[in-house]
Amino acid sequence: MKRNRQLLPETILVIITGALLLLSACTTNEWHQFRGAGADMIVTGKNLPTEWNDSLNIRWTQAMNGESWSSPLVWGDKVFYSSAVLVDKAPLTESETSPSLSQDVYKWQLTCLDVKTGKNLWIAVAREGNPRTKKHAGSTYACETPVTDGKHVYVYFGMHGVYCYDLNGALVWEKDLGAYETQRGWGTGSSPVLYKQLLFVLVDNEESSFLVALDALTGEEKWKVARDEKTTYSTPVIWENNFRTELVTLGSLARSYNPENGDQIWELAFEKGRAVASPVFDKEKIYLGLSGGPRDIGTLYAVKAGAEGNISPAPGESTSKFVAWSDSLAGLCYPSPLLYNGLLYVLSDRGGEISCFDATSGKKLYKESAGKSAACWASPWIYNDRLYFYDEKGLTYVLKPGRTFEVLGTHSIDDKFWSSIAATNDAYIFKGVKNIYCVGK
Repeated sequence: MKRNRQLLPETILVIITGALLLLSACTTNEWHQFRGAGADMIVTGKNLPTEWNDSLNIRWTQAMNGESWSSPLVWGDKVFYSSAVLVDKAPLTESETSPSLSQDVYKWQLTCLDVKTGKNLWIAVAREGNPRTKKHAGSTYACETPVTDGKHVYVYFGMHGVYCYDLNGALVWEKDLGAYETQRGWGTGSSPVLYKQLLFVLVDNEESSFLVALDALTGEEKWKVARDEKTTYSTPVIWENNFRTELVTLGSLARSYNPENGDQIWELAFEKGRAVASPVFDKEKIYLGLSGGPRDIGTLYAVKAGAEGNISPAPGESTSKFVAWSDSLAGLCYPSPLLYNGLLYVLSDRGGEISCFDATSGKKLYKESAGKSAACWASPWIYNDRLYFYDEKGLTYVLKPGRTFEVLGTHSIDDKFWSSIAATNDAYIFKGVKNIYCVGK
């Protein structure tokens, strides 16, 4: 008996619909959070440029509206960025060397651009008024990168509130989490994280630190845990590993929480450094540590999935049951590390130095300088088996990933860059101090 090979109309429709959905998934522009879809700085587009400068492969530029160290987002045909616009600078009195903090007037806002043209689509002003806290003279009041789920954009302005907008710029909800003093009045920097309709915001400060989970649809508080921490700047990560899903934060301790209820799973004590860089991870391990300088180098740790309780190595030890390896001289700085093909890359914030480690064993494979570099604040990235990083003067270095060091070239754009990049399927979005740049063929 022959089998009937004719497909029913319903079957054909299912196949076509599935194919269209698959095609849509492959062609959607989604750089929806700090460090990209996987929080790993791996660019997956297929036709991005491999070289650029002020006159080469620049599709469009758009003047920056306000001040901002946050990174841009891309979703579909839209680019989003947060900023703080100085509206009114307070005048100096005869007895002052700088104006009173409370007299300056800012607008905190979210801007949406057309990804194809750079045209300004809309600006949503979240707040206008006086700053509630101080900031470092070299910083801004918009250091936190927004996050989107494709339906809403969530923007956190530190001590100036959390705001949820739809993709047309309409305010859905807002939440005041309080205003607290930060270390030396330097301000804030930890970006919000989104997972399964929960928005996680880390509010570490000098007065009353906490981690809070908000309902992403309403802004309602779902859970909140106090933290025995002072000011931190590192963005938490959602770590989906071989055992479970965890929310991992840095501070004087690395802490893992159950994202559903805030229960702590494990902790790891640090000896020195500042919580600035964010962790990187795979299914088996998470790599984390505190950032430091030449006299304040923090240890880099590789923590195994499945950890529980206090996993800190005993005094004088570099490993424990759940710490696979650690390196007290790794030199983790302000840029977040990069994990790619079993190798871990650590970029210094000075001198263009980059170190490479075997992620399994922790063995340092090299530490080399890519060239005469200005300060580096943004996270390095990978595209098409090339490692890229740029300094604050817009000089990009291109390296060949691998166990040996090799510089392949440099590119340059004349601006000041502190923000990490975003990417579409075929272009980069660079956010400088003067302009936002779409770099594509």
